[in-house]
Amino acid sequence: MSRSSYRYMARSFRQTLGDEGSGLRHERLLGWRQETTVTRLEHPTRLDRARAVGYRAKGGYSVVRVRVRRGGQRKRAIIAGRRPKHKGILRMTLAKSLRRIAEERAQKHYPNLEVLNSYWVGEDGKQKFFEVILVDPVHPEIVTDPKIAWIGSPANKNRVYRGLTSAGTEGRGLRWSGKGAERFRPSRARNRRATRRTQYKVIP
Repeated sequence: MSRSSYRYMARSFRQTLGDEGSGLRHERLLGWRQETTVTRLEHPTRLDRARAVGYRAKGGYSVVRVRVRRGGQRKRAIIAGRRPKHKGILRMTLAKSLRRIAEERAQKHYPNLEVLNSYWVGEDGKQKFFEVILVDPVHPEIVTDPKIAWIGSPANKNRVYRGLTSAGTEGRGLRWSGKGAERFRPSRARNRRATRRTQYKVIP
C-alpha cells in the first residue's frame, strides 16, 4: 500500500527533530531559545501535524510558536517554620496543561484572531515549544469557506479562554464518557455547585 507524503514528513520529523533525533534537534532548539516567547512563522514546522489539526495554506490562517516553561508553579519559600509538605511549594501543579497555556498566550498576543488548535514541536530540560494555529474570523476567505466559517460566530469568541479548543476539552475531562465520567458534564464546577446545594438543603 502506498503512503502519502505526510507519512514521510512525520517519519522525517521523528528521525531528525522529534524524540529520535539528536544533533539537528539541539541546533534548532538553540535557535528557538533565542527568539521571543511568541514568534510568528511563515510556514508550520510540522506540516503533516498542522494539516491534521485544521491548518490550511490560505488567507486568514497564521501559525505562531510559543515557548512555555516546564514544571509546576514557582513559589517563594516561607521563612517561618513549617513542615515541608505544608509549605505549599512542592507539587504545586496547575490543572491546565502546558499546551493549553501556550494557546492562551498566543491568544493574548493576537487578540483579533481565534485559536483553532495547536501541536507539540519540541522541548528541552527547561521549556516546551508548541505551534498554535490562529484564524482571522473576519477574513474574506474564512467567511466564505463553509468548513471554517463557524469560528466567526459569537459563540466562539475567545474560545481558548473557555476551554473550547482540543487542549481545553481534554483538560475539562470531556474526552471521556460513561462510567466514571458522570461529573464531567456539563462541567465539573456545575456538578460541585449542585452537590453543595444538595448537601446543605434543609428538609422540613
